[in-house]
Formats: sequence, C-alpha cells, structure tokens
Amino acid sequence: MRNRMDKERETGLMLDPKYDASGLVTVAVTDSHSKDVLMIGHMNAEALRKTVTSDIVHFFSRSRQKLWMKGETSGNLLHVVDMRVDCDQDALWIVAKPAGPTCHTGASSCFYRRVKKDGLEHI
Repeated sequence: MRNRMDKERETGLMLDPKYDASGLVTVAVTDSHSKDVLMIGHMNAEALRKTVTSDIVHFFSRSRQKLWMKGETSGNLLHVVDMRVDCDQDALWIVAKPAGPTCHTGASSCFYRRVKKDGLEHI
C-alpha cells in the first residue's frame, strides 16, 4: 500500500525527486522545435537546482563523477523551455532550445543511428 508521502509525491505540487541509490534521476531532453530526442542524462540534486535557477541544463556526469553544464566547453548550451517530472518523480523530461549540436560527436542529437536487424544505420 502506498504511504502518504508517495501519494503526495504522485499528486501534489511540490517537486520532490525520488533519486536512485546513487542520488540521481534520469533526464530525457527533447528539442523544442524539431521534437527530436536530443540526449539522455542524469541529474543529482545540485544539477537539478542549477537547471531550475539558471534555465540552462546541468547534469551529473557518472563517468567523471562531477557536475557539468551541457555545452560548458563547446558553447552548445541547452536552454530550458519546459521541464516536467513523471508521476512518481524519478525521471525528468526537459524541452530545450539547443544553441548548437547536442552530441559530443557534432551530431544534432545523440540518437543519430537507427538499430536494424543487420546492425546500425546512420540517420
């Protein structure tokens, strides 16, 4: 049976993310214009706070174990247009306006290959 805290998290109006054991929530980012999925990342509490207060997307890098602002070295920032949380607050969806390519490879999206029966195909 769900407890009162779960019910409030699911139906209330207070942001109360349910972080995983590593202190992270998964974030999907889509392009406000094309509607394409740009990338998937993770946020800790600090990255979420910085994103909400600055309207620039911040993540927590699991590989580098540190906070980073998307585009901090390339200048290809992700400007928040809309941010939503799912029903149990363990995932976020950010609609963003990218200031350039999102992927570190230079592609506009990190999802630039299609999975086929015989391998991958560039889109």
